[in-house]
Amino acid sequence: MTTFNAFLLFAQAAVYFTVMMGLLRARKAIGVGVFLCALGVMHFLETYLASVFYIELPFGIISPGSTVLFSGKLLMILLLYIREDALVVRQAIYGLLIGNFLIVALVMILRNHETIVITEGRLPDIAFIDEIGSLMVWGTLLLFVDAIAIIVLYERIGDWFGRHLGLRFLVCGAAVLTFDQAGFFLALHYVSGAPWHVFFGGLVAKLVATVVYTVLFIAYLKYFDDEAAWLTNRPFKDVFQVLTYRERYHQLLEASTRDHLTGTLHRRQYDHNAPKILEKSLNDSKPLSLLVIDIDHFKAVNDRHGHQAGDQVLAKIARMLSENLRSDDHLYRFGGEEFVLICERLPAEAAMSLATRLRKAIERFSVIYFPEKITVSIGVATAPEDGTTLETLFQAADMRLYDAKRAGRNRVCGPAVQE
Repeated sequence: MTTFNAFLLFAQAAVYFTVMMGLLRARKAIGVGVFLCALGVMHFLETYLASVFYIELPFGIISPGSTVLFSGKLLMILLLYIREDALVVRQAIYGLLIGNFLIVALVMILRNHETIVITEGRLPDIAFIDEIGSLMVWGTLLLFVDAIAIIVLYERIGDWFGRHLGLRFLVCGAAVLTFDQAGFFLALHYVSGAPWHVFFGGLVAKLVATVVYTVLFIAYLKYFDDEAAWLTNRPFKDVFQVLTYRERYHQLLEASTRDHLTGTLHRRQYDHNAPKILEKSLNDSKPLSLLVIDIDHFKAVNDRHGHQAGDQVLAKIARMLSENLRSDDHLYRFGGEEFVLICERLPAEAAMSLATRLRKAIERFSVIYFPEKITVSIGVATAPEDGTTLETLFQAADMRLYDAKRAGRNRVCGPAVQE
């Protein structure tokens, strides 16, 4: 019997985890509110089961409501925080707190009704309702403390466990559920006279449940998600400060690295990343080419058609350049109408071919879509032949760009080759 009970508990945990993680994963399509509703809807059932429904396992007597449902809920709150941020998880924490207190308040009013009997022998058990109500109040307060504690602990131990996400999850769950078991049992013992062996059985069961949920979580990351997307490095104070929704956070982070008009990486990213890209190529003995691309007579375009038209030209040319890049290429808006393209693993001859292809594509495109024909001039330099530092490499490409300008524009100038 005890083995079968253990199997049923594992099945319950697997079903709970699968459904809740499915809702969390689908939150972009169906909204995070579905996850939050599913999280909070079972609290009364958890309290009821923790009060009256017990089963026997090899290590003691436990309640499935406390072991599977409450442990799962607390760990799901932690996962919501990890996947999203403090702003979203606070919705769940405060929603559970207010919702459970609302239930208790309504029941306190409801119990004063003068009831009538419509079926012989079926009367409301007001004493039991009062017992459940007091346990719900205490359990809700504990959940509020637990939810904050597990998030705080998760952030605190981040420096110790680093990228071991599963281990952080396990340690946080075990520590906070131990505290919760002690706190809830004291109320249960006072209200219903639960014996002490229930405490020890429930503690072991919650620790085992934490291990089971951790294993399920690790399996989920391995087969259905990318663990790197779950790893966070938030300051501890962010637990209590208003944060943005995780997707908005990434959009903000992306916006801070890209030029708002063209969508290309901006000059600060060039200054920060380009030296590292060049150093890596040199260390790996791989060629790297740098292209400086300048729009010919761009000031005249602004003067004749207005700055709004000029902005559209910049944006469309940037999009054309971006659409023709390889995965090893990095495009930056260097300033005004000038772009810098860094191409890893691209030797001089291939870089010249790429530059010529880009120049011709922009010229053809402009005839159809721009208010007038737009051309670009491009200077090309290649490491290590033209330099082994970013400054010397850029200087070589920039000098060739001006050679292209002096030669009549709408040209590509590069190492030992002139179009």
